[in-house]
Amino acid sequence: MIDDLKKVEDAERSGDSSTVVHEVNLDATLVSTSETKLMAKIDGHLLPVLCVLYLLAFLDRVNISNAAIFGLKKDLDIEDGTKYNTALTIFFVPYILFEIPSNILLKKLKPHVWLSGCMFFFGLVTLLQGLVQNYSGLLATRFFLGLFETGMFPGCFYLLGMWYKRSEAQKRFSFFFSSTTLAGAFGGLLASAIGKMDGMRGFLGWRWVFILEGLLTCVVSFGCFFAIPDFPEDVKWLNEEERAFIRAKLAKDVGAAGHEVSLGWRDVLNVFKDLKIFVGGLMYFGLIVPAYGYAYFAPTIIKSYGYGPIQTQLYSIPPWAAAFGFSLTVAFLSDRLRNRFVFTLIPICIAIAGFAILLNVTGPENRGVQYGALFLITSGAYSAMPIIVCWFAMNLGGHKRRSVGTAWQIAFGNIGGIIATYAFLEKDAKIFYRPGYSISVAFICLSGAMCIVYLLLLLHRNRSRDKKAAVDATVVADQAAADPHLGDLSPSYRYQL
Repeated sequence: MIDDLKKVEDAERSGDSSTVVHEVNLDATLVSTSETKLMAKIDGHLLPVLCVLYLLAFLDRVNISNAAIFGLKKDLDIEDGTKYNTALTIFFVPYILFEIPSNILLKKLKPHVWLSGCMFFFGLVTLLQGLVQNYSGLLATRFFLGLFETGMFPGCFYLLGMWYKRSEAQKRFSFFFSSTTLAGAFGGLLASAIGKMDGMRGFLGWRWVFILEGLLTCVVSFGCFFAIPDFPEDVKWLNEEERAFIRAKLAKDVGAAGHEVSLGWRDVLNVFKDLKIFVGGLMYFGLIVPAYGYAYFAPTIIKSYGYGPIQTQLYSIPPWAAAFGFSLTVAFLSDRLRNRFVFTLIPICIAIAGFAILLNVTGPENRGVQYGALFLITSGAYSAMPIIVCWFAMNLGGHKRRSVGTAWQIAFGNIGGIIATYAFLEKDAKIFYRPGYSISVAFICLSGAMCIVYLLLLLHRNRSRDKKAAVDATVVADQAAADPHLGDLSPSYRYQL
């Protein structure tokens, strides 16, 4: 087995992809350790650092909502009109445009280099956001924040997808994604403490929110450079036996990874010949609107219940904490039952119920019910999103299709972030933000409908391939062997429902 692996590595260095494919030992086994211990080793190297990375990325992205409570709008004279909403929107312009190029660069430059470098720069931009003196400065920093954060989410999901087989992925994906809910909770707690620094050294509280959280991100990025692992083919903390086993396990699940194969623009365009790529983007798009609507405007909504600035930050914590626990529970059940579809629709219905309550229950006498509805919204939306991303990503085989597909889904989906930033307007506070809640419900329903369409596409393709295999299994096997880099397009591949 070790000799086989050396041949594989020599072939990778020489660029002989055909040799790589045929020399991978699909019968590789573990002798010096167990699979349980190996997976725990991988989890320990991969999950904590990526969770910290994305926690800080999401925190730096949405902490403007905390800063707004501490006087950002008044200090920069953007209280009236839609200037604040525009500042939120401009983040998404580079964030959407550079998702796919970012994943291509991540593969070329190695994940630990690209991700930690982007992390340092978006931390620096966050810090500078605390020093802006006018609206133009805020727009500039929000633009560059979107530019440097563009590769964080799709890059991390792409990296995770290259380490785990499909039946193992969901609880890892959800654990990683739960860093967004932790960021929401941690952001509220941190902001409530930082807000007490208002006036220190001549800086208002909202400036300290950006300065301290940006500085924290910059410091942590240096540790991430050494801690973020690369792909299984590259890391040094796997021995030869472990590396061969991981390769074999993943190859049997989704086919050859194609790590050694270069990725060009023609390969990128070929991915978009698949209809389910677009359906996957719409699934995520529908949930982004309510998710970002809540993330950016939750403090504003909670403040409308009559709480002061510090109380508002503290009351924003429990819904995020509830979402964290619920999302992990849903992920565990999804992996245990090996089903994704059901565990997208149930959380989606829970989120719809939360918005329905807010649309129909108003008035200060129902403040407790309205606050309780926020728990349903966060728990539903933020547990369905990682299921959808994992379901889509893990049904894409190989580096090429997975790197492009995951980046596309996140990029297209985040167009919904632009809609979300204009869904909750200051003038709508008088009517309890009903337009924003209605828009959110509409887009959640779109996501649910696209999940159903995606399921039907997968069922159709699985049944078509089963019929072909039943007619002539030898021909199907020969077609799959002829091009081992087909990934999920291989006639021997079966999609996970």
